[in-house]
Amino acid sequence: MTSPIDIPKDLMAASATPLILAILAKGDSYGYAIIRDIAVISDGALQWEDGMLYPILHRLEKRKLIESYAGQAPNGRKRKYYRLQRIGRRELTTQRQLWERLHNLIKTLGADVAHA
Repeated sequence: MTSPIDIPKDLMAASATPLILAILAKGDSYGYAIIRDIAVISDGALQWEDGMLYPILHRLEKRKLIESYAGQAPNGRKRKYYRLQRIGRRELTTQRQLWERLHNLIKTLGADVAHA
């Protein structure tokens, strides 16, 4: 596991939507599991808190990118699940394309700096 990195809040905020949409593209999930998945896929580098996640989930739901529904945990307790909607899948495709373009631009600029 890598040590947590100090990601600036603006970069964290910009990446949160595509990360959440990508997780939900793999299947329905709930808040704690999304937070855990982010930590696992980032090898511990990203540590999200409830206070960051739930406002984003609510915004995505208002935009109709995701929807929530009541479900039941294996222990019988009620749990709020989230699922990706069709428009959310399209938004994820758009977000991936934008991030890929940005990544390529940064790589290109990095190559230019290395040669300067």
